[in-house]
Amino acid sequence: MLVRVHACGVCRTDLHLLDGEVEIPRPPIVPGHQIVGTVVGRGEGAADSEPLEAGARVGVPWLGWTCGRCRYCLSGRENLCDTARFTGRDIDGGYAEWTVADERYCFALPEGYSDLQVAPLLCAGLIGYRALGMTGDAERLGLYGFGSSAHIIAQVARFEGRRVFAFTRKGDEAGQASARELGAEWAGDSLTRAPEELDAAIIFASVGELVPIALRAIAKGGTVVCAGIHMSEIPSFPYDILWGERTIRSVANLTRQDATEFLTLAPRVPVRTDVHPYPLADTDRALEDLRAGRFQGAAVIEIDR
Repeated sequence: MLVRVHACGVCRTDLHLLDGEVEIPRPPIVPGHQIVGTVVGRGEGAADSEPLEAGARVGVPWLGWTCGRCRYCLSGRENLCDTARFTGRDIDGGYAEWTVADERYCFALPEGYSDLQVAPLLCAGLIGYRALGMTGDAERLGLYGFGSSAHIIAQVARFEGRRVFAFTRKGDEAGQASARELGAEWAGDSLTRAPEELDAAIIFASVGELVPIALRAIAKGGTVVCAGIHMSEIPSFPYDILWGERTIRSVANLTRQDATEFLTLAPRVPVRTDVHPYPLADTDRALEDLRAGRFQGAAVIEIDR
C-alpha cells in the first residue's frame, strides 16, 4: 500500500543503525519504523480480506515482512523468521513524506490519539508490551532506562496492578520525577538497590553492564528481560547471582498478535505518551537529542501535510 506519512516516532534502534551497531544489509535506506499515515493507494497484491481502504489511518511498525513458511512463522513466532524484513532497515521507512508498506503488517490505529501521540505506541509500546509479557505475573517490576518504552509500559504495568520501580542514569532527577508521576512507587539511579527485591526487571537501556546489576536486584525465580535490539557487551558475573532459578531473556522484534493486543489495550489503560515533535528537516537533531537524553518520553518526526 502507498501511505502518506503524517508522523514517525524516533527510536534508539535508529541510532544503532546510524552508528553501524545494527547492520543495514543493502544501504542506503530511509530509516523510521513508528509510522503513522493515511492509505492513499492499494497495489495489485493487496489482500481482499479485511482491507485497509484508501483514507484509513494506519500504523506501520518495525516488522515489515515475513516469509510465512518457515518453522518460526508456522509456530506463531514470526518475529524470529530468518528472512524477515524490517521497516527502516530492509524496507524504506517513515522519515519521508511517503512510504510503501505490506498491507499485512499495517494496523488500524485506536481513536483518541493524535498522529504524534500514537506514533510511539508502534515500537516503544509494542516492544515494551512484549517484554512485559515475558515477566509473567511479576508483581514487583524494575524498569532500567526510563525512556520512550518505559514511560509507556509503566502505565500498563500499573493498570495491571503491578508495583513499578524505576531506574535511570545517575543524576537524572527529571527522569525519576517523570517515573513517579506515571505511578512508580520508587525511582533512583541504576546503581542503587531498590528498597526491596524485585520479581522481574526489564532493561530498556542498551547497556550490558546493567544485566548483572539487575540480576542482583531480583529475587530467586525472577527474570531479567533485555528489551533492546542491540546491547553493549555483558560483563562476566558470578554464577551465584544467576543461581536460584533466575533467568535472562531477550526480546526479538514483535509479532502481529502483539500489535493487535497492545493497540486494543492502550486506550483502555489509557496510555498517554509524552511526545516532542521535530520537523522532518530536523531529524538529525532529534536523533542527537535522543542520544544525549535531552528530553523525557519520545521524539516524533512530524511531516507537513
